[in-house]
Amino acid sequence: MLLNLHVRNLALIEEEEISFTDGLNILTGETGAGKSILLGSVNLALGAKTTGAVIRTGAESALIEMIFRLDNSHQREKLAAMDLSPDEDDCVLIKRKIFPSRSVCSIQGETVTQAQLREMAQLLIDVYGQRENQKLLRREAQLGLIDDYAGDEAAQLLKNIREAYHTLRTLTAEYENTNLDAAQRQREADLLSYEVNEIEQAQLQAGEDTALEAKYRRLSNFRRIHEAASAAGSLSLDEDETAAAQIERALRALSQVQGLDSELDEIAAQLSDIDGLLSDFSRSLNDYMDSLSFDPEDFAATEERLNLINHLKAKYGGSLEKIGLALAQRKERLSDLEDYEGTRKRLLAKMETARGQYRTLCAELTLLRKKSAEDFAVKLKAELRELNFPQVDFQVQILSGEEYAGADGCDCLRFYISMNPGEKPRPLDEIASGGELSRIMLAVKTVFAGKDDIHTFIFDEIDSGISGQTAWKVSEKLAKLSRDHQILCITHLPQIAAMGDAHLRIVKETGDGRTRTHIRRLDPQESLTEVARLLGSDTITKAALDNAVQLKETAELAKDRLRRT
Repeated sequence: MLLNLHVRNLALIEEEEISFTDGLNILTGETGAGKSILLGSVNLALGAKTTGAVIRTGAESALIEMIFRLDNSHQREKLAAMDLSPDEDDCVLIKRKIFPSRSVCSIQGETVTQAQLREMAQLLIDVYGQRENQKLLRREAQLGLIDDYAGDEAAQLLKNIREAYHTLRTLTAEYENTNLDAAQRQREADLLSYEVNEIEQAQLQAGEDTALEAKYRRLSNFRRIHEAASAAGSLSLDEDETAAAQIERALRALSQVQGLDSELDEIAAQLSDIDGLLSDFSRSLNDYMDSLSFDPEDFAATEERLNLINHLKAKYGGSLEKIGLALAQRKERLSDLEDYEGTRKRLLAKMETARGQYRTLCAELTLLRKKSAEDFAVKLKAELRELNFPQVDFQVQILSGEEYAGADGCDCLRFYISMNPGEKPRPLDEIASGGELSRIMLAVKTVFAGKDDIHTFIFDEIDSGISGQTAWKVSEKLAKLSRDHQILCITHLPQIAAMGDAHLRIVKETGDGRTRTHIRRLDPQESLTEVARLLGSDTITKAALDNAVQLKETAELAKDRLRRT
């Protein structure tokens, strides 16, 4: 459930904070007042793409914050999967700050990506407007709707079908790749034999490249290393006045007064430790100098071997492990070419097995889709009749076959509808108007209301193209849906506004050379006046108010009737 929306420096909104209730929240306002900005701010907070152009003129950034109270375990599980948790009141804060060239998203104070934000948003809220209504006309969206209605069983079948389809396509591509004539096979086999021989002759050893690089670095810098080691040896080992000689004399001097002063004894002990370390250093340097040598032939052999390994790396991969993998792949391919007919038979057998698995899964999904489509059609017709489609006929046509085979199964699905008696059902995308689509979408959401995990819906322009009795039917349907869901509805119709449990008004004001959009909750009397304004009265007369009172009373009777059912 959406509890609070806070917007700052977004387009015409300077700073507004709105609280929402459960049930039906109505938002009204004059055309151009900024209702689209409000809806846009919600979409932006939930991860929609944007640019710095939405930032209010003169501001450095825009901010949108939304507080949700979690409604179900799926939302909590998703939050936990992101290593996040709600607060003690089971609430979640979503925040998005928009800068001219970037934006920062966070959930519960932790920065997340826009993709993560969108994933979480899909479990928190559904936003429906004209664009979403148009999606209902696309066949793939209609197919997805039936699959969603079929639930988890369809989701698992779809997952398995997509995996089986990918396997089948991969095997088919491999099989087609083996369709070579004798000359082509011979050319490929010759090349593979050469490459296998090239790698095997190198007799590469694990870690060899690293060891060779270290050896090459030492030999190629032999002169500098030798000079530096010799210089260190001459300064510390060979001269009478070396550090070692000076330390030795100092120790002899201190030994003459040993035991007379404990503090001086500690200093002498420290100097003795240094003497020991210097002796160890001298031995180590002597051993290193004894082992230090340069053999031109050894250097040339090292360089040649390293060049060979680097050549193989460049040709077959950037590491010895990848060269080994390339060798294994080439040997396998060479073996396949040498047993050409056997390889094709084995691939063909794998393809037939994969095709059989794919077809079996598709058949299961087709049966599930048909069963779900029948149930969906019955329920949708019932909802549409309550939305003033008294003679509606709705059907889901499913065609199945190899010609429709794909990652989503072997079905082609299409919605057919007739809204008048005597008319044959025709494809939804050919006959539905904007107002009809809005009602159909509302009916769809009502059908899904008991199956969805989402508690909060936003409807924008659900009243498009309707009036009179149809408007009442739509308002009653929204009231019915709001018994178990939180609804935010942007509307121009008084019939819908009168049905609200909470009423907010959006207004645009101009002052100090700037335009600002404000949003505030209306009290019962103010809501009555707003309904009167929506009835079309420029001046709020007593007659307009009386009419608004009647609308409110009718709406309350309808809500009481719904509560009793």
